Amino acid sequence: MENAMFGLRYAKATPSTYLIQYRNGQLVREGTGLAFFYFAPSTSLVSVPLESVDVPFMFNEVSADFQEITFQGQATYRVVDPKRLTGLMNFTLGGNGAHVSEDPTRLPQRVVNAVQVQLRAVLAGQTLEQLLGASEGLVQAVREGLRGADGLPALGLELVNLSVLAVRPNPETARALEATVREQILKQADDATYRRRNAAIEQERAIKENELNTEIAVETKKRQIRDAQLEAERAALEKRQQIQQQDMAGKIDLEDRNKALTRLRAENAKTESESRAYAMAALMEVVGKIDPKVLQALNVGQADPGALIAQAFQGLAENAQRIGELNISPDLLRQLTGKE
Repeated sequence: MENAMFGLRYAKATPSTYLIQYRNGQLVREGTGLAFFYFAPSTSLVSVPLESVDVPFMFNEVSADFQEITFQGQATYRVVDPKRLTGLMNFTLGGNGAHVSEDPTRLPQRVVNAVQVQLRAVLAGQTLEQLLGASEGLVQAVREGLRGADGLPALGLELVNLSVLAVRPNPETARALEATVREQILKQADDATYRRRNAAIEQERAIKENELNTEIAVETKKRQIRDAQLEAERAALEKRQQIQQQDMAGKIDLEDRNKALTRLRAENAKTESESRAYAMAALMEVVGKIDPKVLQALNVGQADPGALIAQAFQGLAENAQRIGELNISPDLLRQLTGKE
């Protein structure tokens, strides 16, 4: 915005406008949101808008398989290096406050051209089907190319966003692709129907197999039960036969067992008599080595009075040569024997 009075003018820039003042070819000031007075005959003003700008585009390109394809989208950019941009393009303001050159209006077209150049570089070697199925990768590749050193930064610009809204082949190719896709969809539908029918058949077969397996299992169990019953009956029969054979063998061997028992008893009695005789012989051998007087002395406490009296008379008899005269009256003998 400018006001003129006696050659003096007032300039005021918005915060989104980068303003540069030159006086006699020398830089005086630069920045955003500046407001100052200047002398118009010796001053030049350069105004660069910093707002983001949306630029739509639509290209007709050819794929690697020689199919025409249309790209439609939008690029958003903004100025980040005004001095670089003003060194390449003319953004000088005239006396009426408008740009003296058409370069500011040509800047969006230059951005579109840069997008087209990067897009053609990405399209090299890709077929129509690849381009239709990889639009996101295509956008990413173009975006990286525009942000490279030889892209928008070379103009002092920054890519804010890039979007591809549509990727369309020509109508004839589109109808052919639609027919192909339609056939594929129909084929997939038929395949789904066949798979559903096959699944139903498989389920029915599985059910029948389960029924047959159940019947087989039941018959197998019944056969096992019958086999177990037959085995039990056979075992019982064998047991009865064994018992009968044992009874017959017992009857046959009863007499032999009685004879064997008698022989065993006789042998036991013989062994017992021999043991007693051996014990008696051993006892007699031991007693024979003892002095008779010792045995008599041991027997004194247990012998009855008659035996003691007989022993006393025996002693007198043995020492008769030493006795001069011995008188035993009947009364004394009766008293000694304790009998009437």
